[in-house]
Amino acid sequence: MTEIQYKILDELYFVTSFSSLKEEVNIETATLGKELKTLLQKDWVRCFSSPADEIEIEIKDFDTNFTSYHYLASKKGLFAHNSQ
Repeated sequence: MTEIQYKILDELYFVTSFSSLKEEVNIETATLGKELKTLLQKDWVRCFSSPADEIEIEIKDFDTNFTSYHYLASKKGLFAHNSQ
């Protein structure tokens, strides 16, 4: 786990919008999108269309709408985060 991934997961104990996450971790949009995509591929993050509606996202579609999603660390992601 990279330092950036650790910082991202640290903010995702609760469902968080992309804009709020970006503000909290202070990372450029493209970099944050790339890191979230990696975390999704590892199953460390879950994706939501709204704070209450989890969605299954196709990785190939992620790049198009990643700034409009909400995110939450998965159980697997929290375990990895807390093992650091």
